[in-house]
Amino acid sequence: MRLSPSFVNDFETLPRRVRRRPFAGAALVLIAAIATLVLGVGTQVAAAVADADAADKPAPPNFIFILADDLGYGDLGCYGQKRIRTPRLDRMADEGLRFRNFYAGATVCAPSRCVLMTGLHTGHCWIRGNARLDLRPADVTVAEVLGAAGYSSGLVGKWGLGAEGSAGVPTRQGFTSFFGYLDQRHAHNYYPEYLLRGEERVMLKNVVPNADDVGAGVATKQIDYSHDLFAEEALQFVERHKDGPFFLYLALTIPHANNEAGGRGMEVPDLGEYADLDWPAPQKGHAAMISRMDRDVGRLLDKVKELGIDERTLVVFSSDNGPHAEGGNAPKFNRSSGELRGTKRDLYEGGIRVPTIARWPGTIKPGVSDHIGYFADLLPTLAELAGAKTPDGLDGVSFAPTLLGRDEDQAEHEFLYWEFYERRGAQAVRQGKWKAVRSPVDAPVELYDLDADVAEKNDLAAEQRDVAARLTALIEKAHRPAEQWRFPGARKRAAKE
Repeated sequence: MRLSPSFVNDFETLPRRVRRRPFAGAALVLIAAIATLVLGVGTQVAAAVADADAADKPAPPNFIFILADDLGYGDLGCYGQKRIRTPRLDRMADEGLRFRNFYAGATVCAPSRCVLMTGLHTGHCWIRGNARLDLRPADVTVAEVLGAAGYSSGLVGKWGLGAEGSAGVPTRQGFTSFFGYLDQRHAHNYYPEYLLRGEERVMLKNVVPNADDVGAGVATKQIDYSHDLFAEEALQFVERHKDGPFFLYLALTIPHANNEAGGRGMEVPDLGEYADLDWPAPQKGHAAMISRMDRDVGRLLDKVKELGIDERTLVVFSSDNGPHAEGGNAPKFNRSSGELRGTKRDLYEGGIRVPTIARWPGTIKPGVSDHIGYFADLLPTLAELAGAKTPDGLDGVSFAPTLLGRDEDQAEHEFLYWEFYERRGAQAVRQGKWKAVRSPVDAPVELYDLDADVAEKNDLAAEQRDVAARLTALIEKAHRPAEQWRFPGARKRAAKE
């Protein structure tokens, strides 16, 4: 038997009294050799077992979150729309889980997106209204949480949570790539002079002679339609990151209006199948925008399937708030709120309850869910599914058990809360079937039983005083005062109290 140099060295290090007895020394070296062999084999076996475990462990899922802008609860066929065609989203609902009790983070753009990104409701989060305010370095976003778990995160579309050069831009808030609008007013214009890639401006072929300091305005030369650019960018992002894991936040601007364009604000390259209908022009544009979005959601789903990552990709579709009455659009024309009361800027159901669909072939069982949730839940849900650490102190509750068909394991919210700082302010809370609304903030609380009265027609506050008092206490509990966010008339109300 030939000993390796290491064994010879080991022999040389044996005590002298042992080396004087060759048999004993050889025996010890032999024992050492056997031990080393056993340990080596053991290490190899352990490594093989670890490799096998890694091979058996499924790869982390990819996430695509698609957010429409000002799309109403009743604007999709799968939510009751009769005249605007949305075949791809309807198919997505057939193949996935359609939520009937899911809510936006707020009734307008910026705070709703802040809730979505940070998991904190509008009583706690930093950006609670449509003001030019930036996320801070201390704010923790979905992208940062997933990035710590090895995800590449891309934002395509509208951000609205940080101006150029601020700490709030997406690439300083966890996103590895960004293409789109930073400022929400800039995003009104579907034919802007420029978009942002990362933190650099990308000039387009459009001409906007009246553009203001953030680029908002109306183009006189309309060539590059921003939505179409976003659709292509989303396809390219998925192609580049097909090996995953990735998180794509596709924040579309459709069907928001270009407010600066007045009654011609429903900007779209063509009216498609709605061109010859006897409808007002803004309604044709509104419908054409939604159908265009529907087409491009379908293209993205087709790309995921083509790349062979369909069964390891969760796709969620939703809207940031209820339907708007801007740019000439009339939300009642096609019943954009469905049977719900109110629209954008209301805290009644039509302003905050939004169409929400989740699709994950092979994992999500198709159906309809009555689980009550909202945007604050996205962060803890994706963190749980990704195996990432969920930050402490969130208002959101993971609805991963609902997605995975484990309803018995689903935690429920104590309550859901919203507040709004325009129109003399408003607050609302939902607990189970009960919904309380205080609008304006110095008005008495209204109380509705959503199980029996989803249209919020019958105020039960006088009949259910105990319930009204309990929900009023929750409103007070949920609101954390902030110097930069003060309700109109707050001092007056405080004096009365």
